Amino acid sequence: MKPAPFDYVRPDTLSDVHALLGSEGAAARILAGGQSLVPMLSMRLTRPKLVIDIMRLPAVSDIRVEGNDIRVGCGVRQAALMAWPELEKCQPLLAAALPWVGHAQTRSRGTVCGSMAQADPSAELPLVLTTLNGSIELSSRKRRRRVAAAQFFTGVMSTARDDDELIQAACFPSMTPGTGTAFRKFGRRHGDFAIVACAAIAGGQGTRLGIGGVADRPVVRDFAQLDGRALDEALDAFAWDLDARDDPHATARYRRELVRQIGRQTIEEARRCRA
Repeated sequence: MKPAPFDYVRPDTLSDVHALLGSEGAAARILAGGQSLVPMLSMRLTRPKLVIDIMRLPAVSDIRVEGNDIRVGCGVRQAALMAWPELEKCQPLLAAALPWVGHAQTRSRGTVCGSMAQADPSAELPLVLTTLNGSIELSSRKRRRRVAAAQFFTGVMSTARDDDELIQAACFPSMTPGTGTAFRKFGRRHGDFAIVACAAIAGGQGTRLGIGGVADRPVVRDFAQLDGRALDEALDAFAWDLDARDDPHATARYRRELVRQIGRQTIEEARRCRA
């Protein structure tokens, strides 16, 4: 299929982007990497009046450390973040997850913030951001605000972004000394969206485990220093609370078992990484 007709504009400044979003609202779509938007346009799953191309804006393609956060601008491609020299030292969980995002070809075009905007519940980057207690920076001509990832992702491909707002950056907290991290994913093939993905952070007070691919958004739970049967029971309760459903890719029972098995493996790996 071909896309429905739309107008295309390539603004020169962020102010121009804000003005266009303010005037067109829900009728406008932002084009960055295009790995999600272009197929949706072609299949007419979305029919915007206006497509706003931001990829040539000089102000949106930087990665920098601000305080305790790694701030990733909305023009940063996933491959560029993977190649950032400070990534492994600053945030090993993000470094571990990025190779599982799509394929080399899609990472070379797809953007980090584009994955946040799409908000697929099986996507790796929203899971990592939520597990890290990260945030999304939103801007419009009226205001700029930060929204915690746990509040930003509101459902399947649904976010707290207002129609006149641009996702200007994703902010990943840097690694805390004395913690260990791990990421594991199970899919039909490498590069596919996850049937179940797990991200874990282990510290002195316990372990945080994030699950993607089961509920309608990433879900995070904190566990005390549990081992053996107590950990199995806690993971079992977590798996049931996610309210898994049958779909063409896996049954609910299969997903719950993956949460139990891969969740334990991810927690144990994160604990070992503390040493």
